[in-house]
Amino acid sequence: MKKLLALLILVIAAFSIYWFVFRSKGGDDGPKQQPLTLKKHSLEFNTSVVTAMNAYFETQNAFADADTLKAKEACKKFISLLDSIKLEELKKDTASIFETAQANLNDVKANAVSLLQQTDIKEMRQDFRMVSEMLYPSFFIAINYEGPKMFWQICPTAFGPDNAGGWISNGVQILNPYLGRSHADCGEIKDTIKTK
Repeated sequence: MKKLLALLILVIAAFSIYWFVFRSKGGDDGPKQQPLTLKKHSLEFNTSVVTAMNAYFETQNAFADADTLKAKEACKKFISLLDSIKLEELKKDTASIFETAQANLNDVKANAVSLLQQTDIKEMRQDFRMVSEMLYPSFFIAINYEGPKMFWQICPTAFGPDNAGGWISNGVQILNPYLGRSHADCGEIKDTIKTK
């Protein structure tokens, strides 16, 4: 009986040592997961996004002034600059990020083109609202935006009672593209778009 007890203790001790060594070397847990890292974009990529957004801001300012001719000119510029955004760079992250950003930009362009075809400023502003809503948050989140700080602003009555309209601004001042400069009191900052 003493031999059996000694053998049992020896087996338990051997197993304990084996288990301790096995677990301390990582065992079958597989490779340790690496922490997520933010991908940094090239200067060319970031500049192409900022340049396109500057044309967007020109469009926004033209709508705030109710100047449809300037709004269309700025929108044409915006569309051409969207095509110059260096989206190919996003392929270094994953194909799905590239595809998501590309789909978002295609939707933005489709609404911007629709804006150019309108003759009524109300319809143009509706298309501008759609452009804005497709840029924020989807596009900026997909590309992991790294440019200057921008602001998502909302006017709760842009298109009538309980019919809000949002836009992106490069400053904290409210410059309402839907109701014009005389309605600067209708709008507030809802979010900040900034480098993560």
